Order: sequence, then C-alpha cells, then structure tokens
Amino acid sequence: MSLCRADKFLLASAAVTVGSAAVFGPSAWSLGVPFGAHALLMVDGIFRPESAVLYPTLIRGRTDQPQVALTFDDGPDPEITPAVLDMLAEYDARATFFVIGRHLEKHRALGERIHREGHELGNHSWQHSYLLNFSSAAGHGVEMDRCSQLIKSVTESEREPLYRPPVGLKSPAMARAAHQRNLNVVAWSIHSRDTFARDPRAVANGVVRRIRPGDIVLMHDGHDRDNRHRPLILEALPLLLQGLRERGLKSVTVSGLSNETQPATPAPNDARLASDDARS
Repeated sequence: MSLCRADKFLLASAAVTVGSAAVFGPSAWSLGVPFGAHALLMVDGIFRPESAVLYPTLIRGRTDQPQVALTFDDGPDPEITPAVLDMLAEYDARATFFVIGRHLEKHRALGERIHREGHELGNHSWQHSYLLNFSSAAGHGVEMDRCSQLIKSVTESEREPLYRPPVGLKSPAMARAAHQRNLNVVAWSIHSRDTFARDPRAVANGVVRRIRPGDIVLMHDGHDRDNRHRPLILEALPLLLQGLRERGLKSVTVSGLSNETQPATPAPNDARLASDDARS
C-alpha cells in the first residue's frame, strides 16, 4: 500500500534529523534545527485548514471563469437549510453542503432536496466531534465511511463525496484514512465568520469585498452542538448573493468549480493545493 503524504513527511523529517546528526554529530544544533522545522510544519499541517503539508487540500478552484463556490457546513438543519435553499434558487446559485451524518440521518428529506435542486452533498463526518482529530486512522475511517454511505444512499450514487474534516483540522491519522479511501479533502479560501459575527451586513460585505473567481467560501447552515452560536446566514446570504450578482460572479458547486464538467470529482493529484498566499 502506498504511503500518504503525512507518512512521507514524517519519514523525510526523520531522515533529515538522522542525516544531520550523522554529518555534524549529535548536538543540540544538529538535532534541534531539523526537529524545530518538523514541529513548525506539523503544527501548520494540523491547525491551518488550508495547509497541504499532511494531505492534498483544495482551497480554490478554477480562476478562468467568473465562478465561486459557496459551501455550507454542519447541516442539514430543519429551520435554516430550507430557507438557504430558497435563497439559492432565487439567485439561480448552486452550492455544496458539507453535512454531518447524524443530522442527515435525522433530516434525510432535506438531503434529498439539496441533491434534487442541483447542489452537492459533501461529507463532514458522522458526529462532528471536536475530539476526532485525536482519533486513530480507523476511528477517522468509521466517521468518514458512515457519513459517506448515507450520502451515497441519498444521492443514489456511488461517487465518493468530497470530505471536509470537522473544523477543517487534519492529522496524520486523518491523512492515512483519507488516503486509503482516495478522498478529496476541501477547505476554503474565505471564512465568512458567520458563526462569530453579530452583524449580517458585515459578514456579507466582508466576503464580497475579498472574493475573487475560484474562491471557496465557508458558511454554515447548521450548528454542530447547540443553539448558542447559531449562524447569521439567513440575514447575510441574500446580501451576499446580491453582491455576487453585482460583481458578475456565479456560485457553483465545489466539483463544478474544480472541473470543466459537473459533477465529476477532482482526484487528489489534480486538486489545486493550498498555497502560501491563500486568503483565510
């Protein structure tokens, strides 16, 4: 079985450390510098969602068309998702919904509506546990597979859904599980901050001001645990969609943004990888 990018990174780091000690002798300098560089890269790979250190990560799609991708996490939600779908239909916009499996199981009809109206269903794990990143590759695999199978049932398709890890965090274990399943991992180039802000106009204006062709925007049509931080999307989305229209930008699915033809899924090796100049 081939090694995933995370394992190659770990092996390369170990080889550099051993090589440094062999050439310069075991010392604080010869061991500390490679170890420090390894630690910094590992922290970047784990905690920066758009990082591609551990796994190929799509953060931006094609830039040769006036298109962007709006994405919604943590649904489906019986209060928010139908209203979001109505707004998208009004503006003839398409989006990708990264659903939590347990929510999709409870609100399957909403998932079917998402698919029926031309949007894309993506995998956001089954439980959306904040502890998932401490799990083993097997633990990640269970979360991935359970949500994936439900999405395939809802869409009546064997195509593997795009995957967005909870909170966008990655780990070597997640990378191994994703590699074993040949998953396409998606982050974002613009975070709308819709779960933190109090002013929906500021949320919409913040996105419209920064957005460029090819950008992937993170928003939320659900909440992963409780109602304390419900997103402002119902107030912000109409303003955002109008802003996109005025700028001549159209929202498509992530798969549509990444390929000339929908709904083909980008292979990990073909995905545009995260770059240092990514906007967060």
